[in-house]
Amino acid sequence: MPKINVMFSSRPKLLSDVLRNLIERQPDMIIVGEVIDPIELISALRTTPVDVVIITPHKANGMPRLCTQLLNEHLKLRILLITLESTGVYIYQSGSGRKYIEKPSERSILDAIRDTPE
Repeated sequence: MPKINVMFSSRPKLLSDVLRNLIERQPDMIIVGEVIDPIELISALRTTPVDVVIITPHKANGMPRLCTQLLNEHLKLRILLITLESTGVYIYQSGSGRKYIEKPSERSILDAIRDTPE
């Protein structure tokens, strides 16, 4: 069974370290990279097979233009937007609109990465 390729685009190191630890324990997931700069993320996605991007910006201001651009270029990509200031997780996927996990748990985050219903 192929693994789910996950890439991080993170700024708060603590949050990305917690998520990295969670994902590294999953036998069906692999972290294929981590970038900080959005331009680096766009470039990395053009050269690296990625199923899910986890973006951890300092602040969430609706759907970032970056998410829109990435979804237009990578139709099967799933984006999880997680911030320290928010208690929830936004999930973006082309054709599916936006989903929101109000009180995320380890299981709900992993289910969102796997794209399985809660």
